[in-house]
Amino acid sequence: MKLATILLGGQYRVAIVAEDQPARLLIARWRSVGDVIRAGVAPHTLEIEREIDGVDHLILAAPIPLPARNIFCVGKNYRDHAHEFAQSGFDAGGAADAVPAAAIIFSKVPDCVIATGEPIMFDPAISASIDYEGELAVIIGTGGYRISRAQAMAHVWGYTILNDVTARDVQSRHQQWLIGKSFDTFCPMGPWAVTADEIDLANTTLRTWVNGEKRQDANTADLIFDVPAIIEALSAGITLKPGDIIATGTPAGVGIGFKPPRYLQNGDQVAVEISGIGRLENEVRTV
Repeated sequence: MKLATILLGGQYRVAIVAEDQPARLLIARWRSVGDVIRAGVAPHTLEIEREIDGVDHLILAAPIPLPARNIFCVGKNYRDHAHEFAQSGFDAGGAADAVPAAAIIFSKVPDCVIATGEPIMFDPAISASIDYEGELAVIIGTGGYRISRAQAMAHVWGYTILNDVTARDVQSRHQQWLIGKSFDTFCPMGPWAVTADEIDLANTTLRTWVNGEKRQDANTADLIFDVPAIIEALSAGITLKPGDIIATGTPAGVGIGFKPPRYLQNGDQVAVEISGIGRLENEVRTV
């Protein structure tokens, strides 16, 4: 099932995206997909209050507009991207240790989340090196501590698309990733969330376009650390909670990987598409 969070009458509401007609939404009483997950309500049991045909006049919010905690992110989790990042000069490691031996985990603050259609904003006086990173994001359904690899998928509610927008110069200057990845608007997410049964992690494609030019094209089968491994590593010392979001990493083709780098500019259109989920689109604007 596909679940969206929409703005209806100035309030957040959960909507089921009808499989037979994507322009038809079934509106439930819940305020966000995150609320449904945290309450442990099965999507197929949601009580429908009304149906809406034609969604052009509606505003899609991010599926979880304000996550309860920082978003967990995995760095350098596709081999080709690990090598392009090592060769970019922004990596503390070198080419010899480009592929990490253990999952690299960082985070983005909740307040940087925006929806599809909302602008990615940046101030050139603060950063002129804005990059895109299309990623599959995992949404935790059942929380847990010390979750084994064998049990990890039982804790997954579903998935969405995430763009891990990054200020590369700020990332390099501070020698850590949280600040340069957490600017306001630097986490586009959506357009909706899909339940776990919708996605085959062994064969799911991820593609990113900038102004219609395809920049990233990969498959989740190429992840260095797959979803069970990531959940096992995170939960070894951190209790995962319902509604937690884990961005699984970006493939090769980010702006920093080009020579010279091809950073985002005012007016650029960025689209991330993942098979089985949909398409996340945002325009880049300067403030």
